[in-house]
Amino acid sequence: MFSLVKRNLMLYLRNRSGVFFSLFGAMISFVLYLVFLKQSIKSGWAGLPDASQLLDNWLIAGTLTITGITTSLTALSQMVKDEEQKIDLDLRLTDIGPVAVRSSYLIAAATIAFLMQVIVYLVMATYFGFTDSLAFSWTILPELLLIMVLSALLATAVNAIIVGMIHSVDSLSKLASLIGTASGFLVGTYVPLGTLPDMAQFVMKLTPGTYLAALYRQTLMTPKLTDVFAKAPAQLTDFEKMMGVKIEWTALLSHGATYWLVIVLLVITAGILTIQSLKKRRFA
Repeated sequence: MFSLVKRNLMLYLRNRSGVFFSLFGAMISFVLYLVFLKQSIKSGWAGLPDASQLLDNWLIAGTLTITGITTSLTALSQMVKDEEQKIDLDLRLTDIGPVAVRSSYLIAAATIAFLMQVIVYLVMATYFGFTDSLAFSWTILPELLLIMVLSALLATAVNAIIVGMIHSVDSLSKLASLIGTASGFLVGTYVPLGTLPDMAQFVMKLTPGTYLAALYRQTLMTPKLTDVFAKAPAQLTDFEKMMGVKIEWTALLSHGATYWLVIVLLVITAGILTIQSLKKRRFA
């Protein structure tokens, strides 16, 4: 199976245009923030010290979530290509077996999603370090890597369920364009969550990416938020709700509760993916 995982990784990395377009949604959010969004959002919190650093971390969190979604989807497109070209039938004739073949696509996609998040973070943190003196705290590194792993796994599982229902590369490419564009809205990067109508907020709360973005924001922003709002805890709650740092249902979800929700979503999607795989194997 390792050889198949390596094959899928190499096919993704060799396709430079594919890599570029898989990062397109993340790049759009970055460019839009720099050109249009930063000043308008910053004006709403003009009284806050270090507002630029807060918002930079807020953007990084959303962009990392988008990266996990779009890159894992592009990586999984190889599964559709192989199915359309009947290559998967040849692979199933080997000693590896159909389960291992399908698992190789998922492992490769999750690996790619994780690595791309690391690269995007390094690029954005370096850029904002030079432009806004954004500092990095080594103490958050273990948790940041953990969230990247969860993001890669959950995004891959959700995308694999979607890809499993598609049998045409052309259809998948159209869907990928739609998801790449929509993901920026669904994780609250183009428009902050709290500024949207209640119905739009409800739809966003049904998507796993919203909670992954919230975990990223809490991890990246909490040290600075604690200092900035030390004397105004009520204003901190408003900021967290408005900017999607914490997600509100009956109350704002705590950091721990958000983690548990992400893990539950991962288990549910893994279960759905397993059932889908068993059905495909049965009718293959």
